[in-house]
Amino acid sequence: MQIKYIDIHSHLNLPEFDKDREKIIKQLKDENIVTITVGTDFETSKFAIGLAEKNENLFASVGIHPSDAEGEEFNYQEMLKLAKNNKVVAIGECGLDYFRDENEDTKNSQKELFEKHIKLAIEVGKPLMIHARASKGTMDAYLDTLKILEKYKKENNNFKANFHFFAGNLEIAKRVIDLDFTMSFDGPITFTSDYDEVIKNIPLEKIMAETDAPFAAPVPFRGKICEPQMVKAIYEKIAEIKGLSKEETRLKIVENSRKVFKI
Repeated sequence: MQIKYIDIHSHLNLPEFDKDREKIIKQLKDENIVTITVGTDFETSKFAIGLAEKNENLFASVGIHPSDAEGEEFNYQEMLKLAKNNKVVAIGECGLDYFRDENEDTKNSQKELFEKHIKLAIEVGKPLMIHARASKGTMDAYLDTLKILEKYKKENNNFKANFHFFAGNLEIAKRVIDLDFTMSFDGPITFTSDYDEVIKNIPLEKIMAETDAPFAAPVPFRGKICEPQMVKAIYEKIAEIKGLSKEETRLKIVENSRKVFKI
């Protein structure tokens, strides 16, 4: 297929899509849109692979969300089997989330889980799909995530990662770029200017677009369940913020996505 857009992070494996999943997938095919269905635990990771194997325009990412760090055991060998699947293009979503829980024991559990994902990503040679969410008014989860990643990057220079739903400041973004990693942006960039400074000041080759569907629908779809085809609005807003043509931006973001995830 000729790929027109890539939504690098969505959750077609979640119950919100049980009713309309096949219809949505058909619409994506009709519009030449590719999406990566992202696992948040072992079962949703398996489901993501199942969807990807049946649809040429779907790919999968496998992992355990940091919020489940104390709720689900990371069975390395079983996750390794999933990670080796040809339709799996990333490991995660994984990382650190301090937004609702700043307990030190929780943080330590998340860090241990995150490092297991990193080792898995290095073993199979696939990029990380990183979830980093800081506690309110801070960059703490980003700082801790980068500290861990910097250690592994020194040992494995070809190691790749993307910061999904990036909400860090420009200083954090520059550190991400220094590691030769990328960032992806979502619906909120269409209805708040909070992300403008970062998007304006980082190279387009370090940017990708996503929906995180079914969450955070962009304008003009706010209030509705977000769907992967809505990623078009994210591409357009990135072009607007950077003062570039829509077509130039579309082509470059698709190129970036294909390069990182080998799609």
